[in-house]
Amino acid sequence: MKRLIALFSLLVSVSVLADTQDEIDHLLEFVNNTQCQYERNGDMHNGVEATEHIMKKADYYADDIKTAEDFIEYSATKSLMSRKHYKVHCEGQPTINSSEWLLTELSRYREQAQ
Repeated sequence: MKRLIALFSLLVSVSVLADTQDEIDHLLEFVNNTQCQYERNGDMHNGVEATEHIMKKADYYADDIKTAEDFIEYSATKSLMSRKHYKVHCEGQPTINSSEWLLTELSRYREQAQ
């Protein structure tokens, strides 16, 4: 019985990890394909450039990232050096902090997955 419980716990953990990785993969694709401009420390970047930067930070913080929210917080929120928040500039819309932009997309993605 203990083995069965341990196996079930492991399967649930693997499932949660798979779900988290699916969410992170979606967010990376979302950034990569955006037509919006991603602002870091006053410099504008397209989606591909932003994705590359986010992935580097995610690799650095890999041990700390357990959820998609962690991924956003550690990898796509603000500069480590200047502490300035990353901003997203989309045509015809107000500028928004990248964390809010990504959390909104994560929420939309989760709603669709249900």
